[in-house]
Amino acid sequence: MFFRVLATTIATFDAAVATPLAAQHADHSGHAGHVMAVPGASDVPSEPGDGSFAAIIEIVAMLSADPDTDWTRVDIDGLREHLVDMNQLIVGASVRSEPLPDGLRMRIGTSGRPGVAASRMVPAHAPFLSNETGWRSEVVSDGDEIVWTVTAADTGAVARIQALGFFGLIATGDHHRMHHMAMASGEAAH
Repeated sequence: MFFRVLATTIATFDAAVATPLAAQHADHSGHAGHVMAVPGASDVPSEPGDGSFAAIIEIVAMLSADPDTDWTRVDIDGLREHLVDMNQLIVGASVRSEPLPDGLRMRIGTSGRPGVAASRMVPAHAPFLSNETGWRSEVVSDGDEIVWTVTAADTGAVARIQALGFFGLIATGDHHRMHHMAMASGEAAH
């Protein structure tokens, strides 16, 4: 069902989203003069703004295009909270990393909004990282920190783990988009 909806959404995205966006942004006189025409460019920007907003636009369009959507289960507010967590984690997380002979140990602070986001996201992401890479990925709570250790037996993988660091490791894998669709559809979060 997901791929059928995705194909339908891609085929109808311009008609379903671009026209309302053009109308929505047609009278923003306070922004006059900020947009410069680029020869050969479309009359409508391809990016609707902030990445979180763009993700929600895309998922709403996908859900709207799917006649089987169970609107009683849809949770866009829950998805938005998760997207806020993602942003807070990336821009505000306090991380101390320690290279290990076979990988990396990361200590992530749990205070403030970024720490709350880390407390939810890092333990949820760790098993996905293991499943998608074959690396060992363990998370434990240690007082006011989360300790995430990622290791591998292969020296090439160890170099990659250390180079990616916390932010690269949290972004590794292709499960995020499916996860966001599941959250918005009211399915299990993880």
